[in-house]
Amino acid sequence: MVPPAATTRTLSTAEERREDVLRTAVSVIAERGLYGTPTTEVARAAGISQAYLFRLFPTKTELFVAVLERSNDRVHDALLEAAREARRRGGDVKMAMAEAYMDLLRDPDVLLMQLQGQAAASEPAVRASLRGCFARLVAMVEREWEATPEEIQAFFARGMLCNVIAAMQIDELDEPWAKVLTHADGEC
Repeated sequence: MVPPAATTRTLSTAEERREDVLRTAVSVIAERGLYGTPTTEVARAAGISQAYLFRLFPTKTELFVAVLERSNDRVHDALLEAAREARRRGGDVKMAMAEAYMDLLRDPDVLLMQLQGQAAASEPAVRASLRGCFARLVAMVEREWEATPEEIQAFFARGMLCNVIAAMQIDELDEPWAKVLTHADGEC
């Protein structure tokens, strides 16, 4: 009689599971936000129990902030990479960063996490995370683009308008008010 083949089970470390949860939680949380997302849905999507989810992230707010920071890191890294590539090729750094941001907004998870983060900014931990994200982004844009404070403010203001345009899919409308917002300077 031949013994059955031994199977080995690979156990994940808590840090690996945290990464798995963050990868799967983003689409769940992006859709419904901090207040509308049951942790049971996040746990189910990640293939873990709700109890284990709370061992990895002791509060729902901590989970939300971790997902938000992951999404914001993605924005930062994409803009930084675009700026450096544009500089290397002798291109327009501002335009490269704007195009990189527009590419990111095509991903509904990135767009919705931007909006969900702002919607939950009344939570002190979320507000602190957003402030840290913006401080880091402003410093990076200032360093890479070498723009004036006014140019940086206009760049970020335009980015926020692009969020609204993308979220409401205004660019698909053939109405005068929509055209005013979407074609003011051709960047959104």
